[in-house]
Amino acid sequence: MLTQSSSPTPQFTTGTCTDAALHSCELCGKGFRLQRMLNRHIKCHSQVKRHLCTFCGKGFNDTFDLKRHVRTHTGIRPYKCEVCNKAFTQRCSLESHLRKIHGVQQHYAYKQRRDKLYVCEDCGYTGPTQEELYLHVSGVHPGSAFLKKTSKKLAAVLQTKLSPVLQRNSKEEGKDE
Repeated sequence: MLTQSSSPTPQFTTGTCTDAALHSCELCGKGFRLQRMLNRHIKCHSQVKRHLCTFCGKGFNDTFDLKRHVRTHTGIRPYKCEVCNKAFTQRCSLESHLRKIHGVQQHYAYKQRRDKLYVCEDCGYTGPTQEELYLHVSGVHPGSAFLKKTSKKLAAVLQTKLSPVLQRNSKEEGKDE
C-alpha cells in the first residue's frame, strides 16, 4: 500500500477529494489528480459542442454528458436503490443516496471497476452485457439509433455470438404456433 512520504512527489493511498491535484487547467485553475480528467475538463471551455440533444438542441462535448442529459427528457432511471426502490439517472447519484439516506457505504478497492450496466436509452431496459442489450434493442426497437451507431465490426461480432441464440429463439417461436 502506498502512503504519503517526505519525497517531493506526492503519493496516494486512494483517489479521495483531499489528495493534492497534480494537473491544473490553465484556463480556470481547476485541479485534477488524473491527466485524463483534465483532458476531459478542457473540452468544457470549447465553444464547439459536437454532441447535440435531439430533444432540446443543447450541445455537449462528449457522449457521456449527452447521454446523462437526455435521461432528463426521457425519464430513464436505470440505477435503482434496493432498499427503497428510488431510481436515479447516474450511478454516482445512487451511491450518494445510499450513503446519505441509508448509511450504506460502498467499499471498492483502489481502481476497482464497478460492474457496468448496459442501458437501453429507448425504454430503460438494463442488461449485464453488451450482447444482451444488442439482442434487446434489435428485437424490441429495430429502428433505434443505437443500432445505427453500433459499429459494423461490433455488430458482426455480436451477430456471430448471438446467431445460435437467435436460431434457438426462432425455433421456439415456431413450436408455439
